[in-house]
Amino acid sequence: MELALKDRPLRLGILLSGRGSNFAAIAESIQAGRLKGVVIAVVISNVAEAGGLAKARELGLPTAVFVSKGRKRAEHDADVIACMRTHHVDLVCLAGYMRLLSQKFVAAFPQRILNIHPALLPAFPGLDAQTQAFDYGVKVAGCTVHFVDEHLDHGVIVAQRAIPVLETDDAHSLAERILVEEHIAYSEAIALVASGEYEIRGRRFVKRKS
Repeated sequence: MELALKDRPLRLGILLSGRGSNFAAIAESIQAGRLKGVVIAVVISNVAEAGGLAKARELGLPTAVFVSKGRKRAEHDADVIACMRTHHVDLVCLAGYMRLLSQKFVAAFPQRILNIHPALLPAFPGLDAQTQAFDYGVKVAGCTVHFVDEHLDHGVIVAQRAIPVLETDDAHSLAERILVEEHIAYSEAIALVASGEYEIRGRRFVKRKS
């Protein structure tokens, strides 16, 4: 689905649950002019005390909180969908959002939800991916930006960045080095999607030739 807009910037809706370092990196890329034709329309969290919300407020961005604890997934997601639509969100970006999306949410934004995962999918899906990779003994690790579908860490891959696993690494240092790559990869992937110059062939994200 082409998302490039001729008459206005692409509007991002950010979902986060914690410190929001990937959100901050996206915001910085926009401010620095590296990510053009894109604005952050709203930052939403399911955790009232999320550090990413404080950062968003510092930047003067619209924010919203829909606490998920103790609520049914469908009811919570309906509120988030409504908020996204109120802010005219074109592309949803999960930035450390520690909650699985319902099928209804995914259906509301088909091929318009991006997620960042700290491993080279399809290897090591799920939680603690960096530790999974380190414990497995891989020689190359990295991160993946992908569209979200109804399955965990499964959708079409938009971008990946790889790094060598050093002999001096432990799981923590590897995670920190992967995070640096995440901050680069997410903005690169958003730029690719925002350009509209791509098509999806089966499971392949293919850039159109100019």
